[in-house]
Amino acid sequence: MQQEPRSVHTTSDEEATAELAGRLRTIEALPLDQRAVAFGAVHDELRVALEGTGGDTGETDDSPGGR
Repeated sequence: MQQEPRSVHTTSDEEATAELAGRLRTIEALPLDQRAVAFGAVHDELRVALEGTGGDTGETDDSPGGR
């Protein structure tokens, strides 16, 4: 059976938080140049995930903390 790619949508908030915390601990142990690249990749993944949650309606979120 083929394994699904990691996705925020298939895990609970607690699982996603624990997974991210583990990734960040691993990244912090890397040499500085590798750490910068790895943190950049995490940033890009989170940005894509967050931008994807608003749908493709083009509407902005007027709630506190919204866009």
